[in-house]
Amino acid sequence: MNGLSRRTFNRLLGATGAAAAAGLAAPGIVRAAGARVVIIGGGFGGATAAKYLKRFDKTIDVTLVEPNVHYVTCPYSNTVIGGLNPITFITQNYNALKARGVKVVHDMAVNVDAAKKQVKLADGQTLDFDRCIVSPGVDFKWGAVEGATDDIVEHIPHAWKAGPQTLLLKRLLEAMPDGGTFLISPPPNPFRCPPGPGERISLVANYFKTYKPKSKIVVLDPKKKFSKQGLFKEGWAKLYPGMIDYHNIDNDGVVRRIMAKEKTLVTDFGEVKGDVINFIPAQKAGAVAAQSGLTDKTGWCPVDHQTFESTIHRGVHVIGDAALASPMPKSGFAASTQAKVCAAAVAAMLKGEAPGTPKFVNTCYSLVGPSYGISVAMVYGFKDGKIIKVKGSGGLSPSGADDLFHEQEAMFADGWYRSISNDIWG
Repeated sequence: MNGLSRRTFNRLLGATGAAAAAGLAAPGIVRAAGARVVIIGGGFGGATAAKYLKRFDKTIDVTLVEPNVHYVTCPYSNTVIGGLNPITFITQNYNALKARGVKVVHDMAVNVDAAKKQVKLADGQTLDFDRCIVSPGVDFKWGAVEGATDDIVEHIPHAWKAGPQTLLLKRLLEAMPDGGTFLISPPPNPFRCPPGPGERISLVANYFKTYKPKSKIVVLDPKKKFSKQGLFKEGWAKLYPGMIDYHNIDNDGVVRRIMAKEKTLVTDFGEVKGDVINFIPAQKAGAVAAQSGLTDKTGWCPVDHQTFESTIHRGVHVIGDAALASPMPKSGFAASTQAKVCAAAVAAMLKGEAPGTPKFVNTCYSLVGPSYGISVAMVYGFKDGKIIKVKGSGGLSPSGADDLFHEQEAMFADGWYRSISNDIWG
């Protein structure tokens, strides 16, 4: 990692668990007795916001709305698809949040009425709020590619929302004959977890190498390049030579049509058939954000970078994948650190105090193989109303690193996942 030592960076990561790292009010200082906050979405953003709001002020009435009793994380879901972990490893529950005094409602939020300060649920009931935090994740732009409709997912899974789709893709790969072709089409930018497709390709290749060595992977990527591209390709050349056939926008990598029954993706210059196809659609903010008028023409939610309050509807905050928070990526860690900043800002604002100056941290580990990890990290500041990268911070795993380095990165990846999961749901 360039520009920032591992020890220093990890210390910064730990600091994000306290409000001091966010440059905002410290736990136990703010007081907003009787205030009601409704949080939509129980993932990395929403669950973190719920926990830390209660840490900052136990008197705040916090309600978390999440349809699933168990939450399956997208981070580390590729290890399930690749056969390295059972799905129970990435399955979380809300028992610890309930013990902290968070009210958990297992229902779907369908609309946020900023004027009435109410959240409407699928069962018809409404929840009143003084402030609302929306962390809805992503939805898919079905129809952006001909034939890419939501009814193909039982045959051509996206597996970009973890859970049943994760297990379906795993089963299809297990049933695929040795010598077959896995055909994967990553989405265009922006999308959830930019390094995710590279890791998925890697861990499917590892599964093939172990169990189906005659098989191959064909990648049709509509982008010019992808996150950690050099490091992934370096790992592929070392671990999976000749197995991965990668195409990008300059090399006929754009899918124009899906022929689901024929298990075929059509490009400008030909048809590519796969025994198993993983088509990941273009993405936008989760449905409730659009239904509540929180999105702009991009399909994402513009926010104040200091507090993550919507610039469209005041009193409503949007965090995580759905928010326009560039230069931060749409990652689980980014959502969690944004949630801590947002929670501290909300707690201060409910008391009538001005929010402080935030700081953010993001790190992303990826597995190229079970014992081959790579990473990217960055520290972010705040200037002139915008999130900015802190010059000289973060960096990438170095190219040409030895086996021991990559083994350590793989161990750090496992430690990172366990640590952040415990921080949020533990």
